[in-house]
Amino acid sequence: MDQIVDKSSLDLEKFTRKKQINRPTLEEAEAAVRTLLLWTGDDPEREGLLDTPSRVVKAYGELFSGYAQDPKDVLGRTFEEVAGYDDIVVVKDIPFHSHCEHHMVPIIGKAHVGYLPDGRVLGLSKIARVVDIFARRLQTQESMTSQIAHSIQDALEPRGVAITIEAEHMCMAMRGIRKEGSSTLTSTFTGAFNDDPHEQLRFMSLIR
Repeated sequence: MDQIVDKSSLDLEKFTRKKQINRPTLEEAEAAVRTLLLWTGDDPEREGLLDTPSRVVKAYGELFSGYAQDPKDVLGRTFEEVAGYDDIVVVKDIPFHSHCEHHMVPIIGKAHVGYLPDGRVLGLSKIARVVDIFARRLQTQESMTSQIAHSIQDALEPRGVAITIEAEHMCMAMRGIRKEGSSTLTSTFTGAFNDDPHEQLRFMSLIR
């Protein structure tokens, strides 16, 4: 008999798989920033830029801290004492800052996350933390939306997960077409949300 494989698990594995990367030293990273400063046409030795390489490297450590975090660690603890509650749980308007993997400029937006419990629930702060983990990596909005949905689906095994992200991409606002204020919306649905249009509509009504 053929083995049945959960597609969502495969998707999450694909999205979170990491290669073994030889990270440069702190000194090498700071030297790279100095090279970029020179490439822009400025002088990294002038007073205002002397500490910029170290500041940039320190900032990158915070902005991309999601690479050092595993969503499974955050989602590992769940709660079963829910007094029989089995209806939709929604955490909306979760703000995030990410960075476009194509131009390394900011993506600024908010995420709306909902799920239908199946005997267990998550601490509400855990949902916001998972959004942050995936946001603090180089991203496309499409991938980030799917990553959040499938990580919650795999860890909690609810009857369904619904995610909508709306964000402004600085690669569109600051460069290229320069359309400031335009928003991009992406959604991912699993389980009951994927099977039942009524549940999708209910989620969309709640987040609006």
